[in-house]
Amino acid sequence: SDKIEDELEMTTVCHRPEGLEQLEAQTNFTKRELQVLYRGFKNECPSGVVNEETFKHIYAQFFPHGDASMYAHYLFNAFDTAQNGSVKFEDFVMALSILLRGTVHEKLRWTFNLYDINKDGYINKEEMMDIVKAIYDMMGKYTYPVLKEDAPRQHVEVFFQKMDKNKDGLVTLDEFIESCQEDDNIMRSLQLFENVM
Repeated sequence: SDKIEDELEMTTVCHRPEGLEQLEAQTNFTKRELQVLYRGFKNECPSGVVNEETFKHIYAQFFPHGDASMYAHYLFNAFDTAQNGSVKFEDFVMALSILLRGTVHEKLRWTFNLYDINKDGYINKEEMMDIVKAIYDMMGKYTYPVLKEDAPRQHVEVFFQKMDKNKDGLVTLDEFIESCQEDDNIMRSLQLFENVM
């Protein structure tokens, strides 16, 4: 009977996505694209859900010269909208839809959410520092051989000053979107993160 229980457990653990029609309506993907994405997702994650370890493992393969674990951690948190420690195919595809085909506004809102690590609706300098440092770590020594140790800090100082319009030490979603849209440099730097995706 243990074997039957094991099999039952396996079937309950497996997560099947809601209908592709529904996802097609909610995302900017065609049904065909969703099928292809789902196949790839199931290939990497047979159970239908991704945990943080799997996420880190996948990212480590893309960035062999750096340490991607911290960035993968933050990214996982941004994908895990329910904050329950797992990312279902639906979560994955919704985020991908925004990042690949969303409007500038949607992309910026998503990026803001990535930077807002504690999910309090603001970005503070420490949060920005953590994400930027994680990106530098992931890109590795080979990508930025000329970087000084304090490069991320300088990067963040400049960014934060430009974004924190009312100088209260916090960046709101509106300040973030406004700053990004009026400053090409910031936009370009964020584009870098998009390529990291």
